[in-house]
Amino acid sequence: MWNNKMKAFTLSYDDGITQDIRFVELLNRYGLKATFNLNSGIQTKANSWVNKDGIVVRRMNMDGLKELYAGHEIAVHSLTHPDLTKFDEETVYNELARDKANLEAFFGTKITGMAYPFGTHNEQVRAVAKKVGLHYARTVHSTNHFELPADLLQLPATCHHGAENLMDLAKQFAEAKPDMPQLFYVWGHSYEFDFDQSWERIEEFFRYISGREDIFYGTNAEVLEPFYTEG
Repeated sequence: MWNNKMKAFTLSYDDGITQDIRFVELLNRYGLKATFNLNSGIQTKANSWVNKDGIVVRRMNMDGLKELYAGHEIAVHSLTHPDLTKFDEETVYNELARDKANLEAFFGTKITGMAYPFGTHNEQVRAVAKKVGLHYARTVHSTNHFELPADLLQLPATCHHGAENLMDLAKQFAEAKPDMPQLFYVWGHSYEFDFDQSWERIEEFFRYISGREDIFYGTNAEVLEPFYTEG
């Protein structure tokens, strides 16, 4: 399966915000890989907001992102982060195709996946995603299991990193000896570690799940590519 391993672990994080700097350092420290979903049309420090506790969420400028995310995957998150289900087909196409083209040109890599803004999608959005050459698209649905998804354009995660059962799932996955492929998929936004004061919790999780010989650690594309379909 994955380098002759039956278990794979991957992560997916959105929005290209400043907390990613600390998060990427943690990923690299523990030998983990993630996919970062970016909005090229608003990827600027001018795009920011403050939560109720006064914590700033600020997107980063594009300059320096190639170096920051080296070794990880860049994926589409739409040009301007709208609810794609509220627009006509041409607008959806513009949001996805332009974001994909911008990111491919800047990072010098082929992009094959995305995360839906707000997790929202419908038949039209999925069809456009496929039309622009995307093979997978992550939702915000959690399965709480490790079975492979039936439809990569309606890709669920195992769980959000803030799930109460995160460590229980980690232990279940680590101890499993499957004869069929299993995927542990975690998603979130790195600003949530500031909101929830959970940086220590995510590092504890990384410390536990990392460095296991029977687990393949890859980006979303690396773990899903064996299941891509053409057309």
